[in-house]
Amino acid sequence: MPSGTPDPASDPTGDSPQQGRPDSEPPGTGRPAHSAPEPRGTAGDRTELDELRQRLAALEASKPPPRARHHLLRTSGSVVLIVISSLLALLAVVAVWTDSIVGDTDRYVATVAPLASDPDVQAAVTSRVTSEVLSHIDVKALVGQLSKAAAEQGAPPRLSKLIGDLTGPITNGLTQLVSGTVNKVVTSDQFATLWADANRAAHASLDKALTGKGGGAISLENNQVAIDIGPFVAKVKDELVSSGFGPAAKIPEVHTNFVVFASKDIGKVKTYFRLLQIMGTWLPIIAVLVAAAGVFTAVNRRRGLIGAAAGVAVAMLLLGVVLTVFRSLYLDHLPPGASQAAAGSIYDALIRFLRASIRAVGVTALVTAVGAFLIGPSRVAVAIRTACASAIGALREVSTAHGLRLGPVGRFVNRYKRWIGAAILTVAAVVLATWSYPTAAVVMWIVVVVLVGFAIREFLDTGPATARTSPTGAGGANIPPPGE
Repeated sequence: MPSGTPDPASDPTGDSPQQGRPDSEPPGTGRPAHSAPEPRGTAGDRTELDELRQRLAALEASKPPPRARHHLLRTSGSVVLIVISSLLALLAVVAVWTDSIVGDTDRYVATVAPLASDPDVQAAVTSRVTSEVLSHIDVKALVGQLSKAAAEQGAPPRLSKLIGDLTGPITNGLTQLVSGTVNKVVTSDQFATLWADANRAAHASLDKALTGKGGGAISLENNQVAIDIGPFVAKVKDELVSSGFGPAAKIPEVHTNFVVFASKDIGKVKTYFRLLQIMGTWLPIIAVLVAAAGVFTAVNRRRGLIGAAAGVAVAMLLLGVVLTVFRSLYLDHLPPGASQAAAGSIYDALIRFLRASIRAVGVTALVTAVGAFLIGPSRVAVAIRTACASAIGALREVSTAHGLRLGPVGRFVNRYKRWIGAAILTVAAVVLATWSYPTAAVVMWIVVVVLVGFAIREFLDTGPATARTSPTGAGGANIPPPGE
């Protein structure tokens, strides 16, 4: 460096020689480097500008961007549709049960047939039929006939008078005779057959009976639900006559009503029952379509599916609670003298298939929610999928090491893996939809079959590079071929 040139590094200010002169001009500016500041607005102008900036910031914060508003609308619509579909699913289960009870004779007989062997029902029928039979037997006339017969046979007057005083003991003995005969009839296999046949024959008029206009084995009259057990009284009458008790032949034909429910609101119940029967065919379809619309509307459709399935599961849980609470109300509305134990057995029998449907739908919803969760990106879902794939892959490697050759099958499964999975799920859905009255056990078996199908698919999927890395198709599924 020439001696006449100052060294910039030796300048303590760190500035260049030009920067050290306050009156110097930066290159190309045409004005001094330290010129006077430009004039600024007044304090009032600055305050007004700050207020405008604050208002603009608040407005931008309160008004979401168009995309966020769009997502909010879709999410709100999806939630509304899912809630509606859950409520419709609840009504659909009840509607299908109602329609099956009214429209399916075999289903109805299968529902009421077990009641013939229920001890509480047998005890209640025995008590009711015994009272009805004794009410048609004139014990005093019977005692008078015995006293007269004794006198005609030359018995002493004191003996005839003694027979006349035996009204109480004869009544007790007659009660035991009739009760034993009724119990013998009610606990026999013949009673079970008679019970099933009577209900099967009466099922044709069940629809009218449920609207309060029909007769048959079930009737809705005077705000009561009652079962006509008159045919069983006739059977007891025949048994008494066959056993040598002649006065039973004078028992007239009677129709004894066995009341199981009574309420001043029975008219409303009949109306709702009939309405659900009509909707039994279409309501499940509507519920599924509304749920599908809710899932399609959701921003994240996988989460929407989880929400829809969880909503249906909660609806089934709520319906189960309602049935339990309604059972207590049902027993509280029984008329005086009715057997609560028998009424409870009848209620449990009538809703047995309804409870089975609730459990089946609830399990299906839970399985759907779990499946939608497991295909998601969460750590738990990824870990489970990875563990299953690793286990199946290890089994495949062991099998190929022992001579298993998948060849074109492995390549085909890998190429159409998604379609094969969709086919498995479609077949499972069709089987479940066409199964007559599926139970929770049926649903679980279908799930097991689906899982086995997916496991087989994973086992057969050897990867796209198998054919080019190994002539036998064994191993090398995850090893890229040369040049790729």
